[in-house]
Amino acid sequence: MAGTELCEPGRLYNILNQQRRVSRLAEPNYLCLLDARTQREYDESHIITARRIEQSPTGEYLVPDSEELGCVRYCVVYDCETSSLDCCDYEEEEKEKGSSGSLHTENTDSSSVCSQNAEEGTAVEYARSLEQFTRHPVLVLRGGYKRFSACYHFLRTQKILWMPQELDNFQPYPVEILPAKLYMGNFKQACDQQIQKDLKIKAQVNISEQPATMFAEGGKYLHVSVPDSLEADLFSSFATICHFIDAQLDHGAVLVFSSLGISRSSTATMAYLMHSCQFSLKRAWDYVLKCKTNMRPHRGFVKQLSDWETQIYRATITDISEPNY
Repeated sequence: MAGTELCEPGRLYNILNQQRRVSRLAEPNYLCLLDARTQREYDESHIITARRIEQSPTGEYLVPDSEELGCVRYCVVYDCETSSLDCCDYEEEEKEKGSSGSLHTENTDSSSVCSQNAEEGTAVEYARSLEQFTRHPVLVLRGGYKRFSACYHFLRTQKILWMPQELDNFQPYPVEILPAKLYMGNFKQACDQQIQKDLKIKAQVNISEQPATMFAEGGKYLHVSVPDSLEADLFSSFATICHFIDAQLDHGAVLVFSSLGISRSSTATMAYLMHSCQFSLKRAWDYVLKCKTNMRPHRGFVKQLSDWETQIYRATITDISEPNY
């Protein structure tokens, strides 16, 4: 069985905002997002593209199409606020303690606590019932809907049905590199006023040749005009980029972007993680790749990142001759 894992809200945010030519949400086997809350809670508001788990007439949760689950890349389940995979174990202990019937005679406050804990464990219980059908671990959203919606209120909706064309036209947000602090995206996202507002972007780092419109009132802007070519020099600007980001993070979120958000922006982002977060090139590469699965600096930038690693640590730690790079 694939097993069950906790999924941080930031990870689900990035899963929802992956894109190739269009949003990956348009791919039928990409994401199965399941809401385990009550019908009323689901109808009031849920995470975009989430489906409510169906129940039988007797109240049992039903498993979606097993063939669909066997093909899907991400299967994510959430309830109201589950924050641990131990919820189900807690429930089993409570059931055993209550088997003698003694708990039923205690005050109503105790009963309500048990009920609340049972609701919190719904996502874990349901996720474990799906393990046998999935190729990848079933993900349980840590903190549930309550925590996710507090962090990413703009990804809430009441919309239930999504047509293929609507998913094709869905506009992803920049991926999140450091929670609520550092984002990485493309030129179009950098020029979107609503995105700047939703993510509270206060500064931008533009790693493309074309200047962008800055929407943040009083925001700071750094433009490093570099072509996306093998001969382009980003290395000489790494220190400037890193110092700018460090200075701006105290005032709000920073967006690093390039034309497509794939090569130049990911190079600058990795350079920052190596400089200010003490990451090796390998660790920075793996980290950014997990945030944005199609990031791909070209070979010239990879060599410059290797030189940057050597300058910072006085040694070459990452072997960029490996196929991954």
